Amino acid sequence: MKKLGRSLKYVYLGFMLLFLYLPIIYLIVFSFNDFTTGSGRRISYSNLGKWNGCTLANYGTVFSGDAGSSLLLTLEIALVSSVIATVIGTAAAIGINSMRKRPRNVVVNVSQLPMVNPDLVTGITFMMLFAFVNGLLSKIGFQISDFAKLLIAHISFSIPYVIFSVLPRLKQSSDLLYEAALDLGCSPIQALLKAVIPDIMPGISSGFIMALTMSLDDFVVSYFVADRIQPLSVYIYSNTAHGAKGVNPALATIIFIPLVSMLLIVNLRRLAKEREYEIQNKKVKMKK
Repeated sequence: MKKLGRSLKYVYLGFMLLFLYLPIIYLIVFSFNDFTTGSGRRISYSNLGKWNGCTLANYGTVFSGDAGSSLLLTLEIALVSSVIATVIGTAAAIGINSMRKRPRNVVVNVSQLPMVNPDLVTGITFMMLFAFVNGLLSKIGFQISDFAKLLIAHISFSIPYVIFSVLPRLKQSSDLLYEAALDLGCSPIQALLKAVIPDIMPGISSGFIMALTMSLDDFVVSYFVADRIQPLSVYIYSNTAHGAKGVNPALATIIFIPLVSMLLIVNLRRLAKEREYEIQNKKVKMKK
C-alpha cells in the first residue's frame, strides 16, 4: 500500500510538471521547424503547429531586422533594470528590517501594493505620469526618452520582488553579525559589505532573478510606456495580432535558455554551499 501511494505521488508530480512545461517544450521543439512556404518565410497560426522538417534557419535570422533590435532592447532593459532594482531593493530591505515592528509592518504592506496592483492599472499610471512630466519638461526643451521611461518603469515594479526576496534572508540572519564586524574594527560600510551582504547573498540572487524574470515577462507596462521603441513582448503582439505576419518562435527560446541556465547555476551553488556546511558541522561534531 505504501509503494502504491508513493507511486501515485510520483505520477501526480510527473503530470504536474508535464502540464507546466509541455508548452515550453513544444515551443523549443518547433523553434527548429521549417516554416518556409511557397511565398517565402511566413510564421503564423496557420503553419505554427505543422511540422515541415528540421532546420536552423530560424536561429540564423533571430537577430535580424526589427526582431533582433527588439530582443536586444529587451535584454538590455532587463539586465540594467534588474541590477538597479536589486541594489535599491536590497538597501530598502535592510532598512525595513532595522525598523521597529509597527512602522515595519506599515512599510511592508505599502511595498506589497505594486505586486498586487493589476498590470493594466500600473501601465496606465506610468503612461499618465510620464505624459505629465514630459509636459512640464517640454517648457525647458527637455523630454524623457522612451528608453529611460521603460527603464524607470521596469525598475519600479521590480523593486518589491527584490525586497520580499531579501527580507526572509535578513530575518534568518543574526543582528549580532553586524555588531561583531563593528567590534572587530570594521566601519559601518565595511561591516555591511563584508559581513551582512555575503550572508544574505542567496536572497539577493533570488531577488535579481525575480526582477530579471519580471522584466523579460512584462508586456502591459511596456505597451503603455513605450512609444517609438518596441520591447520583444510588444513586438510579438504587434506581429501576431489581427492577422499580422507572425513571429519567429526562436525568439522566445533565446529568452528562455539564459533564465534556466541562471536558475540552475544559482541552485547548484546553493546546494554546494549547504553540502559544505553539513560537512563542516559533521567535522565539528566528530571533534567533540
